[in-house]
Amino acid sequence: MSIDWKVVPGAVWRSHQQKLRPIVEIDPVRLTDLLGIDEQRDALLANTVRFAKGLPSNNALLWGARGTGKSSLVKAVVNSGLKHGIRVVQIDRDDLDRLPDIVEDHLRGQPWRFIVFCDDLSFNPGDYGYRALKTVLEGSIEAPAENVRVYATSNRRHLVPEYGSDNDGAQVVGTELHYRDEVEEKISLSDRFGLTLGFYPIDQAQYLAIVDLLHDSTAQAAGNDQPLDAAARAALHADALRFAQTKGIRSGRSARQFINSRHPRPLTANQENPA
Repeated sequence: MSIDWKVVPGAVWRSHQQKLRPIVEIDPVRLTDLLGIDEQRDALLANTVRFAKGLPSNNALLWGARGTGKSSLVKAVVNSGLKHGIRVVQIDRDDLDRLPDIVEDHLRGQPWRFIVFCDDLSFNPGDYGYRALKTVLEGSIEAPAENVRVYATSNRRHLVPEYGSDNDGAQVVGTELHYRDEVEEKISLSDRFGLTLGFYPIDQAQYLAIVDLLHDSTAQAAGNDQPLDAAARAALHADALRFAQTKGIRSGRSARQFINSRHPRPLTANQENPA
């Protein structure tokens, strides 16, 4: 059964069924929900707007520390582009060998603009899915599909593990540094993404700003618009920092998990902190 892209915003590839399953509702994260990644947001949004308009645009790699908003940014950009003809297809890393077939059998030639989303992309030695990905990114003897772009997230800048031994065998030729073939192969894969955006660990002030945003928006959604007083806000921040310490990282993800763990009503100065 073919997908009616007029009413379906996206799909996910199901390998055991060998088909695309329609996504009824995409995670509703919005661009205004994201803090501390303004430059990355603006760059990815501008690229997506160009893609939606049929102008030259790039495949995008979002790389960096865990929990820093890479996946959320992709979903928010997709949500902002749905009304402009953007659709999303998500595929797991382990299914990348099917990506050329998915593009050719389901996406190429459609009147929609498709973002193929691969979350947490990385390759280990011996993985060959990168070959199929290279084909989709740059084409083979056939040009890549004009209406398809790949947006991938990864904790690794070059998508593969990098070791000190990779530098063994590097040579200086004249004034240029020439890496050995294995290193060149690693770099060539990430180079195929025309837009590369780095995400870095956030500081305490940014973390607490995200906590405040999530807390206040959650309170408003629950019908309580009463702002926290200074004492309650300080208590919220203290709890949030303790939570981040148990997680071992200050990030947007840990901020969301902290808010999810709390009572939905905002605290006031004389209320006891919920467990």
